[in-house]
Amino acid sequence: MNTLAAMRDAVFFEGPEAGRRSSRFWLLIVLSSVIAAAGVVADSTATVIGAMIVAPLMTPILGVVLATVLGSRRNLVRCWTLVVLGALTAVAIGYLVGLIVPSPVTALTNSQVSGRVSPHLIDLLAALATGVVGAVALVRKDISDTLPGVAIAISLVPPLSVVGLTMESGAWSEAGGALLLFATNVAAILGSGVVVLTPLRAKWEGIAEADAAAARPYRALISIVVTLAIIAVPLATTSARFSTDALLEARIRQAAEPWAAQAGWQIDGLAVSGGQAEITLTGAPPLPETDDLEQALRDAGVAPSAVALEFVPAYRVELGDEPSP
Repeated sequence: MNTLAAMRDAVFFEGPEAGRRSSRFWLLIVLSSVIAAAGVVADSTATVIGAMIVAPLMTPILGVVLATVLGSRRNLVRCWTLVVLGALTAVAIGYLVGLIVPSPVTALTNSQVSGRVSPHLIDLLAALATGVVGAVALVRKDISDTLPGVAIAISLVPPLSVVGLTMESGAWSEAGGALLLFATNVAAILGSGVVVLTPLRAKWEGIAEADAAAARPYRALISIVVTLAIIAVPLATTSARFSTDALLEARIRQAAEPWAAQAGWQIDGLAVSGGQAEITLTGAPPLPETDDLEQALRDAGVAPSAVALEFVPAYRVELGDEPSP
């Protein structure tokens, strides 16, 4: 098990190495933000994962956890300041990258964005588990080598890049969803981290007298739990809406695919949001009659008024034919 001194050295920005650690943090937050924004714009999962590994935000977040358990107000303020300013830096860099991109970066055209603007309760569960691993890795030497995996598992800088990119694109609701994902991950790490470290506090030696006298870990834990409960409300709402839309999409597809195939048309897209669906079909003219589709939708329990069709006529032209004399 790591000593308290080793844990402080791992996550606190104090002592003679404070300047070097701070400069390292700012260098990495800027570079990881650039990498994350570029990866989102390019819709590259590998690049975004690279940004997750480079991102240094996990260090001050775990610093908040340890400072909360110790009651070290100075380190608590310092680590919180780094988390907030680092997050603002990532958002600002995402916004600036968005300015040089010719087309808007939104969920409609980018899978990296669409995967981060509608967080669900399952994201909170994953973040809680990740926070436990991060806290345990801080305590145990034999698990510390899992921290790169923790960095990949938890999404911190990429959602902030999405916030900046979608803000620049004018997609404010998507920016709010990505910010909610970031807040969910941070709150979950704090909550699970405090739960893991608080029982170990009695075993630590070398706690400063000022820290020991000021420690109020249980009060901090209550505030974190309340925060998690508040965050869980929009997550539950999003999850319920997602489940409803997924069920509606399955019913519509079940009714529409046989009808489209019989008419000689193909479903190229089916988008469902908020109980409304839009189907994009391609095929050769003439346009098919929709009476049979409406009946099939009713049989599937779907109101036809909730479905809109977009027909894209497709024409086939053979090239290279000799012109007639």
